[in-house]
Amino acid sequence: MAELEAGSICMAAGGGGRLRNALSGVLCAFTLLLIGVLAFSIRLFSVIKYESVIHEFDPYFNYRVTQFLSKSGIYEFWNWFDDRTWYPLGRVIGGTVYPGLTLTAGTIWWLLNSLNIPLSVETVCVFTAPIFSANASWATYLLTKEAKGHGAGLMAATILAMVPSYISRSVAGSYDNEAVAIFALIFTFYLYVKTLNTGSLFYATLNALSYFYMVCSWGGYTFIINLIPMHVLLCIVTGRYSSRLYVAYAPLVVLGTLLAALVPVVGFNAVLTSEHFASFLVFIILHVVALVYYIKGLLTPRLFKVAMTFVLTVGLALCFAVVAILAALVASSPTKGWSGRSLSLLDPTYASKYIPIIASVSEHQPPTWPSYFMAINVLAFLVPAGIISCFLPLSDASSFLVLYLVTSVYFSGVMVRLMLVLAPAVCILSGIALSEAFNVLTRSMKFQRPISDDTLPTAGDSTPGSSSTATITTSTKNANIKKEKMGTISKERSSKKSRKETELVGSSPVRPEKEEKLCVLPSEASAMGILFLIMLCGLYVIHCVWAAAEAYSAPSIVLTSRSHDGLHVYDDFRESYAWLRHNTEVDDKVASWWDYGYQTTAMANRTVIVDNNTWNNTHIATVGTAMSSPEKGAWEIFNSLDVKYVLVVFGGLIGYPSDDINKFLWMVRIGGGEFPHIKEQDYLRDGNYRVDAQGTPTMLNCLMYKLSYYRFAETDGKGFDRARRYEIGRKHFKLTHFEEVFTTQHWMVRIYKLKPQKNRVRGKLKLKLKSSSKTSLMRKGAGKKNPWR
Repeated sequence: MAELEAGSICMAAGGGGRLRNALSGVLCAFTLLLIGVLAFSIRLFSVIKYESVIHEFDPYFNYRVTQFLSKSGIYEFWNWFDDRTWYPLGRVIGGTVYPGLTLTAGTIWWLLNSLNIPLSVETVCVFTAPIFSANASWATYLLTKEAKGHGAGLMAATILAMVPSYISRSVAGSYDNEAVAIFALIFTFYLYVKTLNTGSLFYATLNALSYFYMVCSWGGYTFIINLIPMHVLLCIVTGRYSSRLYVAYAPLVVLGTLLAALVPVVGFNAVLTSEHFASFLVFIILHVVALVYYIKGLLTPRLFKVAMTFVLTVGLALCFAVVAILAALVASSPTKGWSGRSLSLLDPTYASKYIPIIASVSEHQPPTWPSYFMAINVLAFLVPAGIISCFLPLSDASSFLVLYLVTSVYFSGVMVRLMLVLAPAVCILSGIALSEAFNVLTRSMKFQRPISDDTLPTAGDSTPGSSSTATITTSTKNANIKKEKMGTISKERSSKKSRKETELVGSSPVRPEKEEKLCVLPSEASAMGILFLIMLCGLYVIHCVWAAAEAYSAPSIVLTSRSHDGLHVYDDFRESYAWLRHNTEVDDKVASWWDYGYQTTAMANRTVIVDNNTWNNTHIATVGTAMSSPEKGAWEIFNSLDVKYVLVVFGGLIGYPSDDINKFLWMVRIGGGEFPHIKEQDYLRDGNYRVDAQGTPTMLNCLMYKLSYYRFAETDGKGFDRARRYEIGRKHFKLTHFEEVFTTQHWMVRIYKLKPQKNRVRGKLKLKLKSSSKTSLMRKGAGKKNPWR
């Protein structure tokens, strides 16, 4: 009877375990669905508060390319030569863009239209980033689950869905490469860790394909192809080599490199640039180590020492040969095989010294400490606890997460844009810390049950029946406690262990559970800890919602401000682009600083001289030289480029700080890098940049000053610049070679037209002018400077 009852109890326990697993799986899936909805919906504030519009500058180029792809097809896209950019050079679009974002949005648009869901290309582009933010949250769950289980994965996914650093680049309308690249980054890391845990060649192949999608999406793929080799080398050095490590890395290097070379913008750079050399070097080291372990399993210890000497000799010779070849390739390049952006990451001062065009971009500047608090908030205090949890115990997956965090912290400290790469690492480790903390605190409260001495049976006063009952209760408690601590235990082992404990308890007194009490916290401390963590999470949620609704929801093309008389909306950018579209000829060329090139091409449909691609430094320097030159010299430069209109952004009337006057010194530096007659010192007064009465004559006479402040004194009679907060120096002047054709309502965008060249004077008037001005021309001719020299 006793055996039958025990069997029925085991069957009931097994059925209850299966039901519990099924319910936990359903609950986990439902929670992930809610996390996806949260990640999508928190990024819709920009659409709800403003309208469905593309944000920033670069997304307008991506939107224009997606429009072309949807209309003309994939083959025309690969062969598209765009003659409306970088006039007169043009640009081969198919070979100079990362096509992942465009192909993804184009595929979504095609599928929706195939299902008779008629959405416009613009609508699909606006909502691509929120959709992939949900995918990134799910990928974060998968990656964290491989390291620390389901609870930590759900917590990390929830945190990533709301983290402000990721929201800043994935709100509705932020149609940039990072919209899909962050998902590809996290998913590639998940597949690598999954392969590392399982040793499955299937996951290794999927990992290479995911890496290929990352290469198609963003130039930040080099972070992956350097971080994974670093982790492989770390595992080899710490004695954690296994066949699973080989399967996880070798197919990625071979298949991933071949696939990366298929992307036109990458091509043979996948094997020729220094960013990829670390992966090849670690690939060789891995094979040498694998060969050593293979020989060790075949030979005796004595023969192994001889073979070891031979293998190490050949391996070192091979490594030195490869290093020599790589060194020769690197030495043949002026930049040692590194791109300018990569060198600026390794040496933060490189861009400011040698490539001012990179240093001029605001998102390439180093972040400040408030930037970190804005981007990750309270997660900064949870990350150290997550690192400690990764070392208890240390596994291949947890060591990879720690290495990911350390490297991303360094790169985010060099370039504020790369805080986007830091966000997943911070969210994962914070999720691990919160999960472990909640686990300890809730388990402590669960096990805090009062145990009285009179309820504990002893050997002297216990009957066989009571002893049996007490034994079953004690064994059940022990089994439950160990199941909470160690995970799932097989039913056969638990039943054998309970029978063994039953025999032991019958001959010895039952001990109180003192060991379990030593492993838990007091109930009051546990309750206070849980309340503190809940409050911390609440503050994080409030900060994330505020950041999504206020800080990152406003599109840069439509500006807003609040004052005592209410909300003000400044739609000057679209007003100026609409004027260009409707009041200029189709083949007219528009010159502006490179920041506005993408928007001018996409929204005004006019040819521009330079744009945000910044691939030709000389062309950008030419525009910067024209803006820094006097009016006549600037007219000659623009006229040689067949420019008809010049566009400048001016914020002096409404206090807009990101205008061309505040960017002007970068135009001087970039122009001076190519044309030495442009010197930054000529525009500074005692080392200070000023446009008031203390401004230098060179500054007050350059084209940028004149186009920005022309007729500005008529607005208030004083010429008070609200962006710089002082009166301008030169107030009343006339333009001789340019004429104002349009100024927006709030004076944010001003458009000027080049005046045509004067006709030559013929006949007697020509002779009179020649004789009267001959002397003056001889005097002034020596003082003239060629703006091109």
